Amino acid sequence: MQNVMIVGAGKGGTAILKLLNETEVLNVQVVIDRNFDAPGIVLAQSEGIKTGIDWKPYLNEQIDIIIEVTGNEHVFQELRSTKDKKTVLIPGSVAFLLAKLLEEKEELIVKHQNASYQQELIFNATNDGMLVIDPKGIVILFNRMAEEMTGVKRGQAIGKNVIDVIPESRLPFILETRRIEKNQEMTLGNGRKIITTRIPIIEENGTLIGAFAVFKDITEVVNLAEEITDLKEIQTMLQAIIHSSDDAISVVDENGRGLLINPAYTRLTGLTRERVIGHPATADISEGESMHMKVLQTRRAVRGVPMRVGANKREVIVNVAPIIVEGKLKGSVGVIHDMSEIKSLNRELNRARQIIRTLEAKYTFEDIIGSSEEMTLAIEQAKLGAKTPATVLLRGESGTGKELFAHAIHNASDRKYNKFIRVNCAAISETLLESELFGYEEGAFSGAKRGGKRGFFEEANNGSIFLDEIGELSANTQAKLLRVLQENEIIRVGGTKPIPINVRIIAATHVNLEKGIAKGSFREDLYYRLNRMPIHIPPLRNRKEEIPVLCERLIQKINRDYGRNVEGVAQAALLKLMNYDWPGNVRELENILGRAMIFMNYYETLINIHHLPELRKKTGTEPQVSDVSESIQQDRSLTAMVEEYESEIIQQSLQRFNGNKTAAAKALGLSVRNLYYKLEKYKLENNSMQ
Repeated sequence: MQNVMIVGAGKGGTAILKLLNETEVLNVQVVIDRNFDAPGIVLAQSEGIKTGIDWKPYLNEQIDIIIEVTGNEHVFQELRSTKDKKTVLIPGSVAFLLAKLLEEKEELIVKHQNASYQQELIFNATNDGMLVIDPKGIVILFNRMAEEMTGVKRGQAIGKNVIDVIPESRLPFILETRRIEKNQEMTLGNGRKIITTRIPIIEENGTLIGAFAVFKDITEVVNLAEEITDLKEIQTMLQAIIHSSDDAISVVDENGRGLLINPAYTRLTGLTRERVIGHPATADISEGESMHMKVLQTRRAVRGVPMRVGANKREVIVNVAPIIVEGKLKGSVGVIHDMSEIKSLNRELNRARQIIRTLEAKYTFEDIIGSSEEMTLAIEQAKLGAKTPATVLLRGESGTGKELFAHAIHNASDRKYNKFIRVNCAAISETLLESELFGYEEGAFSGAKRGGKRGFFEEANNGSIFLDEIGELSANTQAKLLRVLQENEIIRVGGTKPIPINVRIIAATHVNLEKGIAKGSFREDLYYRLNRMPIHIPPLRNRKEEIPVLCERLIQKINRDYGRNVEGVAQAALLKLMNYDWPGNVRELENILGRAMIFMNYYETLINIHHLPELRKKTGTEPQVSDVSESIQQDRSLTAMVEEYESEIIQQSLQRFNGNKTAAAKALGLSVRNLYYKLEKYKLENNSMQ
């Protein structure tokens, strides 16, 4: 179990302490705050956790993670310079944001569960039997009336093939033909006679996701029509039957005048008994011809006729059958099925699926802006890759939108309704990454959960997993990943049994993997497995013609986030943006626009030059000609010389700003995170602290 120290016990620190107390992976060792009456200190003391006003004495107590929640930059920098190299330092804002995201996701899951529960109540409240199957013919919905009519319990039906539940079912045929069968008579194995409508469930893009059947028990109605010869007796018995039905039923005499309606008929059409009884059968028709009159003329039943009835023009399906007694036509009976509710439920189901999908992968190819030749090629390659199960390797500089491409590839693939798991390989410590990716068995290590834990690959089964910063994987993790790609199976940490998985891997890196192979830090065999479909995403400096469109889209997004109403960028400011080389790519452009909009007055609608921060093309530490010539004369590769020069520039910038990394990063046109990465890459961390 990882030991945690929280520095800062205010509102944020208290919230993080409560969150960590609910996990079994992290152990809060000590809580620090200068105010001994802070709420986090009081809570920690009640939980038996150590507290103090100075964090320095506790750094030697095997602290693995420090969460700094004071908001004081000086405290953060002092912690960073004093802590052990193995100790992870996390800003409180990051931890608190993760906590909020987890809470919001839990709320969405609860809302979805409530919506599913309400839909199930609706399905079970209807007086019709309902049965839904998936594309493989497996029963996924079986309501209460379906149980009653078939004599099969729901628990015995769900998860079984529909033919095993109802051998007479034609739903597999509907999956093959994709055609609707309306109001078909059918006799079940138990002798019950039903009227059923079978409909394929097809998405807007043409994907078949299942089929469903709605059926009505007409055993009693048919028996009455066949056996009872007295119209009065028919009327009396029909009245008892139809008044208990949730479907609208109407009966007319041989002249087409209303004899009987049920309450459901009034609810559906809005017509009262006085306006129907004794009046022509056309009284309820708003669009179409009367099926009662057609049946009386032809003496033949009609099934599944779509119509609109009542003042509100409700969409319905009408079934009408003649009433014949001793060979004489005595009238007709009609059953009206309201289709609006089923259509509404289908729309709600699609909406729920859409919400679930956005929780996992938010972006599509429509969200990617690119008109340049390089970007168009990258988008077309990604669309092609989405239609195959091949591993995709996204390559490009930091901030070019590699994760955006990963989202879009998943949402354009046949896995879009399954999970999309994102993993930043550089953000998880090496000791945790292996267990997070592949899971672990019970007792695999100290602090392991009882029963073990599923890893990211198991969570993403049948879906996609996005491995960002793939070049940061350790040799051991690389070997395990190679096994996944070769064998389609994983072995949990501490386990021996292979677990088969079906996962599409989308990898991304901004580092040179070929150079890693040459250095021996990246496996060559893994590289060839990952590099089957490489997609190069061009930097912003190579597609500056897209900056105006990008600005427009980013301003729309920032307006929503900040509650602003900025309309665009002035021409002079746009020219300034076009003349900059954007080392931080689109992410830097969004940062610049966001900073400009924050400091704009609310009455200003255009971003002008004075709103933009200084955009430096050069660092001010250009090498002298003699220095460059001297470097070129040495027998070294271009990459080695560029890296040495970059290292010197970073050192000089840090010295110029007295070790202030934030100021140095700003002057160099880098993000602070990118600067820290380069400090570690060039082993400059210790020098910058001096």
